[in-house]
Amino acid sequence: MNKTYENIKVIGFDADDTLWVNETYFREAEEEAGQLLSLYETPNKIDQELFKMEIKNLPTYGYGVKGFILSMVELALELSNGKVSNDVIAQMLKIGKDMINKPIELLDGVEEVLKVLSKDYRLIVATKGDLLDQERKLEKSGLLKYFHHIEVLSEKHDTNYKQLLKRLDIEPEAFLMVGNSLKSDILPLIKIGSEAIHVPFHTTWQHETVTKKEANGINYATVTSLTEILDFFK
Repeated sequence: MNKTYENIKVIGFDADDTLWVNETYFREAEEEAGQLLSLYETPNKIDQELFKMEIKNLPTYGYGVKGFILSMVELALELSNGKVSNDVIAQMLKIGKDMINKPIELLDGVEEVLKVLSKDYRLIVATKGDLLDQERKLEKSGLLKYFHHIEVLSEKHDTNYKQLLKRLDIEPEAFLMVGNSLKSDILPLIKIGSEAIHVPFHTTWQHETVTKKEANGINYATVTSLTEILDFFK
C-alpha cells in the first residue's frame, strides 16, 4: 500500500454496506416480490420491472425501504391491472416493516476501525436513504459515539459533497471518504479533489454500478476489508 494521506483531517464513512449489512435484505425482498407476483409475470421480469419502477420513483420517494415498498405496490397494481389482492398488498407492507426492523449486523472490523481513527481524525457519516430509517440504524448500531456529524443526503453527487464540506468548513483536500459504492462514495470525491477508499461489498444495487470506462484512470485505493484501511494510517 503506497498511498498516504498526510493532509487528511476528516474521514467520512458511508453507512449501508460499509458499516453494516443492507443490500442483502433488498435482494431477499425482491425474491419475495417475485413469489408474490408470480401469477402475473416471471421472477426475472418482475425483478427488471421493479428496478425500473424504483428508478422512476426516485425523484418522488428518494432512497430507502419506504420508496422500495411503494414501488413494489405500484408494480403489483400495474402488472395485475389493479386486480392484486389486499392480502398481497398487506404482505408487501409487512416485508417493508420487517426490513426496517432488521437487527443491525455490523461488518467485520467496523468498531475497531472507528475506535482507532477517531483518536486522530474527525469522523462523519455521509449516507443516502430515508432520514428516519438511517437515524434509527445509527442509534441501534452503537456507533454514534465515534462520529462528529451525521449527514443523510438525497443524492451523492459532487455538488452535494461540495455543499457538505463547505457547510462543515472542510477543505476538499483534507477529506477522505470510505464507502462501498464507486458511483456514490468514490468518483464524486475524486472529482472535487478529495481522497477516497473503496471497500467493495459482495452485493451492489444495479443503480450503483459503474462501467470500467467511468472508473478508468481514477486514482483511488481499494481494500478487501474495512480493517485494511488502518494500514494507510500507521
